[in-house]
Amino acid sequence: MCGIVGYVGPKEAQPILIDCLKRLEYRGYDSAGIAIGGDEINVYKTEGEIAVLEAGMPQMPGVVGIAHTRWATQGRPTTENAHPFQGCEKGVAVVHNGIISNFMELRESLAGDGHNFSSETDTEVFAHLVEAELKEDSDLLETVRIALKRVEGTYAFAVVAPGRPEVVAARNESPLVIGVGNGENFLASDVTALLKYTNRIIYVQDGETVRITKDSVTIMDADGAEVKRAPERIAWSLEDAEKGGYPHFMLKEIFEQPAAIHDSFLGRIDAVEGDEPFLDGGSFSSVKIVACGTSYNAGLVGKYIIEELARVPVTVQISSEYRYSAAARENPLVVLITQSGETLDTIAAAREATKRGNRTLAIVNVTGSAITREVDHVIYTRAGPEIGVAATKTFVTQLVALYLLAIELGTMGRTLTAQAKRSIVGQLRNLPRSVQDVLNQAGTIEAMAQKYSGARDMFFIGRNLQYPIAMEGALKTKEISYIHGEGYPAGELKHGPLALLSKDTPVVAIVTNDRTYEKMIANISEVSARGSPVIAIADANDTEIIKYADDVIFLRETPSLFSPVPVIVALQLWAYHLAKARGCPIDKPRNIAKTVTVE
Repeated sequence: MCGIVGYVGPKEAQPILIDCLKRLEYRGYDSAGIAIGGDEINVYKTEGEIAVLEAGMPQMPGVVGIAHTRWATQGRPTTENAHPFQGCEKGVAVVHNGIISNFMELRESLAGDGHNFSSETDTEVFAHLVEAELKEDSDLLETVRIALKRVEGTYAFAVVAPGRPEVVAARNESPLVIGVGNGENFLASDVTALLKYTNRIIYVQDGETVRITKDSVTIMDADGAEVKRAPERIAWSLEDAEKGGYPHFMLKEIFEQPAAIHDSFLGRIDAVEGDEPFLDGGSFSSVKIVACGTSYNAGLVGKYIIEELARVPVTVQISSEYRYSAAARENPLVVLITQSGETLDTIAAAREATKRGNRTLAIVNVTGSAITREVDHVIYTRAGPEIGVAATKTFVTQLVALYLLAIELGTMGRTLTAQAKRSIVGQLRNLPRSVQDVLNQAGTIEAMAQKYSGARDMFFIGRNLQYPIAMEGALKTKEISYIHGEGYPAGELKHGPLALLSKDTPVVAIVTNDRTYEKMIANISEVSARGSPVIAIADANDTEIIKYADDVIFLRETPSLFSPVPVIVALQLWAYHLAKARGCPIDKPRNIAKTVTVE
């Protein structure tokens, strides 16, 4: 949920660390701090944004350092609770992502040994643990390994100590990567922090402890054996992670979706058409999709797609609930969807599925992320870096991956004829053009959103495939515009939500030309009868809809199976322009973060 960066090299560390830290702002945070090493460790930290940190901090000379952005999970968002932390002797400095679950027990033990604490956080105890073990002639990496033996919970730690030209770090269920440079090396919790400086990345795995110096990288496994792992070259460029002239990352990423869709099926469609399976071996009787948030909504769309094309029963479950459900007698293929690959609840669900003896497949955007090591199969979405907190292109490319999976399952189960498969693949190839048509209407959508930007509440309704798209549209709206949005299956309006409708409650209705069209018209009539304004999303050739809706966003007609993609792009633009009209911080909405690494 927060950001870590570290640097060792020949250059002044302070400006490099601040620059890298800024590239992690999208993750969400409420305080920030920096520690620079040398003969002594200098620390400066503050409540608030990196700009506040940057404006107030002194010049801190040194070529070794760590920095951090914190989102409060243990203790209030104050300067005292910001990272880095030091022990009583102000020697070692520590930054941390995650939660130390036994920190109260450790704190009481350390206090009994004479350690004094200055914060409410769990992280501070680790600084004291390392300090208690560190001697003048001891090895910092080995000292950190010893301290870790007393820690229970999740973590990515980075540690610096006086007079030592190195950064030592460790990972357990919280993301951490090493950036390999020329005569300099880096640490970060996210690749995007490092793209300006290197594209050679080593992914740190659970249970590993690492040391970086300017000339070397050392990785030790949980048993203390050295691990040799070559760096991977990341295809993303710095330009990919910059705004590129757009006012917000979110808008840039919305407009990148035609290319992201194309990249996600590039090379795979040929394999699908050539009957090259990626689910070789094993058997399963059903599919269970497990995910959180936006990825959960993608999974709900996937249920309709897979059941339509493969005739396989599909259930969808929220990751944080999956572990606590009873193991059914069925033997499902468990599909885990996560844009970051580091979502802790979804990783835990993958492990539980493996314990139950189920085959597992992850749909994920980040190569080498934690979940890829927990599953049997992986489909990468190839969306590129997504900086805006509200998921846009990662959601759409998750849908592409689910279409590909459904075609694969339909081929395996012989529910798709060769002719049907060719037709579906042809429609899939047309999706980038369908999305571009929506983007060409951005000005119209902006004007309409401004008209309704004063609303306090907003409902989104749809049926069949468009029901989960209504949920995703509502989620986008509440995330970034702070308008209370709720997504409903349109048939459920009469079971409660009608009581909340009034002239001040706009309803966004998805009315595409499919088998639910007549029912949707009836539902819109119910809404209009209560005085609520209706904003319809409809096909361009629909001449009837203007009789029932106050405003209409017309989209090029797309085969119903694929219509969720252009519709959600329209709703992303809708949410974006609502937020813009209301003056909201679009890329960094309050209280939420891009990667959720705590349960």
